[in-house]
Amino acid sequence: MKQADIYIQDIFCGILTEDEEGYHFSYDREYFDRPDAVPLSPTMPLTTAPYEKEMMFPVFDGLIPEGWLLDIASSSWKIDPRDRMSLLIACCKDCIGNISVMPRHHE
Repeated sequence: MKQADIYIQDIFCGILTEDEEGYHFSYDREYFDRPDAVPLSPTMPLTTAPYEKEMMFPVFDGLIPEGWLLDIASSSWKIDPRDRMSLLIACCKDCIGNISVMPRHHE
């Protein structure tokens, strides 16, 4: 199982998980209760229910590099280009836009 902490404008908003059943995302309860909370995307509005999908959620998949940049990233970190979660964690700590992905730090 792989997990990542997801941030919107440097504010922790939830956890993305990949397991044998697919991908799961849940907004953090504290983030959900913030008056200034915004959703990750129009397709993933704020909700207390978890999101589940067999394939990577488009909002996250769109953050992963493509083309020659993907080739460089996958060869530099020795990550299979089909391993979307590992690429997301490796490449999307500080990407363009307001979403950041960090390796999950268990407390």
